[in-house]
Amino acid sequence: MPTQEPPPARPVRRVERVPGAPVDPGAWPDSVPAVAQLLREGLELPAGVTFLVGANGTGKSTVVEAVAEVLGVHPEGGSAAHLAGADRGRGADRSGLADRLRAVRSPGRRGPAFFLRAETAHRFYTYLEEAAHPGEGPPPPHPLHRLSHGEGFTEVLLRSRWVREAPVLLLDEPESALSFENQLLLGAALAGAAAEGRQVLCATHSPLLTALPGAHVLQLDGHGLAPVAWEELEVVREWRFFLDAPERYWRGVL
Repeated sequence: MPTQEPPPARPVRRVERVPGAPVDPGAWPDSVPAVAQLLREGLELPAGVTFLVGANGTGKSTVVEAVAEVLGVHPEGGSAAHLAGADRGRGADRSGLADRLRAVRSPGRRGPAFFLRAETAHRFYTYLEEAAHPGEGPPPPHPLHRLSHGEGFTEVLLRSRWVREAPVLLLDEPESALSFENQLLLGAALAGAAAEGRQVLCATHSPLLTALPGAHVLQLDGHGLAPVAWEELEVVREWRFFLDAPERYWRGVL
């Protein structure tokens, strides 16, 4: 019996600017250093788990959203199978970056990427309600709406078939909905996905998630984006200093 070939370790090798696509360094999002670097140099996506880390406004969510759109996913979240119901995008603050990017894929098996972002998760749940009961009046609440924000997020991330089957998983600040224990469970799930030959790109502020063994970490700042050792991440240093002497920080802001 022939052995089944494993999935490619890098379903997506890189994301890069479409040749000739316009760039406006004076306008958002091109004025953000990390976005400018992406448009100039492209973004290599290694096998396994890659975290994008940086302060608010450094372009983490913008980059992850753009990659999701390039891979055919709605900017509000889901997979390519959830593109119906485009009015979900009425609340999305689209950057237009994806329109100027293309994905360089590896040959082999393909499947729909899956994107889950914390800030639009409940709108995605509502979309699932409406898609399951088209034209039937107000649908009953989706089971995910009956759960807490963290419980619903955990249910999708750890148990949904969309996540289990996606060769590329994209996440935007998943830790905002998760307890310490569930962040550990998520990290274990991401490591399992990497072991199966799937790719993960995750924007995060979490020093816990970014400590995942074997993960690649890119820090976004005023210079662009670059690989940084976990111990040197700004968010890790800040949390260490705070936990060592929280009263010192509070004195500075109160």
